[in-house]
Amino acid sequence: MKNQLLLFSFLLCSIFSQSQITGKVTDTENSPLQNVNVYVEGTFNGTTTNANGEFKINIDASKEQILVFKFLGFETEHKTITANENYLEVQLMEKVTSLDDVVITKNEDPAYAIIRNAIAQRKENLAKIKEFKADFYSKGLWEIQNAPEKILGQEIGDLGGGLDSTRSGVVYLSETVSKIAYKAPNQFKENVIASKVSGDDQGFSFNSAEDFNFSVYENTLNLGNNLVSPIANFAMNYYDYELVGTFYDSDKFLVNKIKVIPKRPNDAVFSGYIYILEDTWEVFGVELKTTGKSLQLEVVKEINLNQTFSYSEENEFWVLISQDISFSWGIFGISGGGDFVASYKNYDFKPELTKKDFSNAVIVFDKAANTKDSLFWEKNRPVPLTSLELKDYTFKDSIQTLKNSKPYKDSIDRVRNKFSITDPIFGYSWQNSTTNQEAGFTGLTNVNYNTVQGYNIKSELYFRQKDTSGTYRNFWEVRTFFDYGFSEDKLRVYGQFTKKFNNFSKPFLILSGGTKVEEINSTNPINERLSTITSIFFERNYLKLYEKTFGKATYSQEVFNGFRMSASVGFERRSALINSTNSPIISHKNGGFTANNPLAPEAFGSLLFPSHNIGKASIAGQINFDQKYVLTPNGKYDTYSERFPVLTFIYEKGFASSISDFNYDLVKARLTQTKTLSRFGELGYSLNGGLFFNAEHISFLDYRHFNGNQTRVGTSNTYLNQFNLLPYYELSTNSDYADVHLEHNFKGFILNKIPLINQLNFNMVVGAKSLFTDGNKPYSEFSAGLDNVGFGQFRFFRIDYVKPYQDGWQNGAVIFGIKLLDQF
Repeated sequence: MKNQLLLFSFLLCSIFSQSQITGKVTDTENSPLQNVNVYVEGTFNGTTTNANGEFKINIDASKEQILVFKFLGFETEHKTITANENYLEVQLMEKVTSLDDVVITKNEDPAYAIIRNAIAQRKENLAKIKEFKADFYSKGLWEIQNAPEKILGQEIGDLGGGLDSTRSGVVYLSETVSKIAYKAPNQFKENVIASKVSGDDQGFSFNSAEDFNFSVYENTLNLGNNLVSPIANFAMNYYDYELVGTFYDSDKFLVNKIKVIPKRPNDAVFSGYIYILEDTWEVFGVELKTTGKSLQLEVVKEINLNQTFSYSEENEFWVLISQDISFSWGIFGISGGGDFVASYKNYDFKPELTKKDFSNAVIVFDKAANTKDSLFWEKNRPVPLTSLELKDYTFKDSIQTLKNSKPYKDSIDRVRNKFSITDPIFGYSWQNSTTNQEAGFTGLTNVNYNTVQGYNIKSELYFRQKDTSGTYRNFWEVRTFFDYGFSEDKLRVYGQFTKKFNNFSKPFLILSGGTKVEEINSTNPINERLSTITSIFFERNYLKLYEKTFGKATYSQEVFNGFRMSASVGFERRSALINSTNSPIISHKNGGFTANNPLAPEAFGSLLFPSHNIGKASIAGQINFDQKYVLTPNGKYDTYSERFPVLTFIYEKGFASSISDFNYDLVKARLTQTKTLSRFGELGYSLNGGLFFNAEHISFLDYRHFNGNQTRVGTSNTYLNQFNLLPYYELSTNSDYADVHLEHNFKGFILNKIPLINQLNFNMVVGAKSLFTDGNKPYSEFSAGLDNVGFGQFRFFRIDYVKPYQDGWQNGAVIFGIKLLDQF
């Protein structure tokens, strides 16, 4: 009982000794200052001001406290908090920098010597912080102006109540409160204890501490493209510098304010200011910005990165206490912007962390993270809400109850489910928002042409049951696929049932069956839309098809983190097909249709293989080495990492064939990785290989075919795992094989250094690939080209010159790449 009384007394003292100070910070013209750092002197208990210059901070009222107001470009202010004082109005004066004590020579600005020292001390300063724990808060805001009613024919509505009558407003507002831990060089963990998304009480915010992990002490900073730090080892090749002036912070730290000037604005660089401390050459703060051209994301207008550091007397180093990332964008007359604010406090630099404190779950949300009430947020939110943010929360939270009601959902469904006279052509969708059901018909616009079916039209019917939250955490759906060929006057139908059981190990069961046509080349190298164009306009029918009547079952799931397995079994009745039409739609002097038999292209009417039955089974696995992930109460979400390659392996067996020679065994594997090489761009590689067993006389369908290209048109972002000039069936094999692909995108590293050319913002891409098959000379391709080709925001093209080699150099060709073509 005595201990309980002592504990109760301690809690009372703790509660009543806490006092909250609120206030506002302005400049000398009474304009509010955003992102001013406000913290208790000698501690890491702090906050930042919001867009209105407002702040709030909890302090210990049992003793005298001094609040520090720090903002880059302004004089640091210290305010002693007196008894019963709970509101402050603080006015900051612009910092007056001086060059009086700086020796300026005719040959070089003194900023260069400072930057050289900062570069020399970069690694040592980065290594000063070996480990820490801290409290983290972030707030993210996205706004949009002039949003259209529809995008690509699809109504976008009011984006969850975010748009007003002018089609402008806040479309995303969220906050996160976390506990973070770090141990050098790269171990990190974040425990999200509270997450709030405006208008979605079931949502989890995506503005995490890991996303704010930017350090100018690293050679590059990844903001969508690897940007060169102003104090990178090679920074002098990218920047010019100018010493704007010097000033003292807290009357004891001499700070150099240096202007960062890109040598070539389209390089992956920043502009702005970096503040470097004299003698230790540590970073005092940064005010940097970059453009969409530097990021090669021209929909982005500008991104601003501001960081402020505070000195730890105990540890004798400078620590990041706040960060602000703001951006603006625009496309098709739509524009917008956003702001992500991060605040770090209550650092512990001696937490004695071990490997057991970290796992591959780099971000873990508490089960109750999205259930915190307004009292929690009022107490723990270090940055006060602005009137705009408060209005957004209030409005969206109020209409959420309405939007979740059955009458509202029914009224919305009635509007969306209304049938139009054009729906049979362009498609129709139906939904029941109360029961979370969806159904639809994809229309009759998917029309293509091939010489087997002639003109053909494909469509789908579907029904889907989502989970109780109306999402795809678990769901089931049934789809029916229709394919009618006009020349052969035949309708083929098959169906598919898909069931996802949970959102953690993500088990899928897929049952499918029916009759369909498929490419003989199982890598599906020929885009159907592109094949239609080459057949109609150039009299080149590259697409070769066969028919199968089948039934198949597939099950897949993640066995443990980073290791996913799948198994399938099926039976097929396979029949060869012939051209139903050999007459061109448009004659071409260099064209000429070929038979549907790739082994006898001039033997019209010949069959590639006899009709037969066969069973097929496979077991496959995929290993993502050192897979990191985010864990929420709703599911597990893997994060992309380029540190290690991805390994895929498959065992495939053909059995119980009605032609016994067609049975076979195949083991194949693939190792692939795309890795950023600092400022030098991205290197991608893919290694593939396979071993056939008992396959001397198998059907040509089960040969290993390769992803070739005879159209001279590329349809993917990269050309890993495909050959640009290899005929589709020339090196198909039923024996052991291996192929190697290598591609490097310099991301402006070379072309941005060439005058005039650098204004185009193109990227140089080089590649090499080789194919090794039994009984054939190795086949290789070497290529050089340009990526990011286009103008302004429309950069969907790529141009490569490819030169093949097989027992001697062969004729080269230009490949014209259209990156969006594989979406159609």
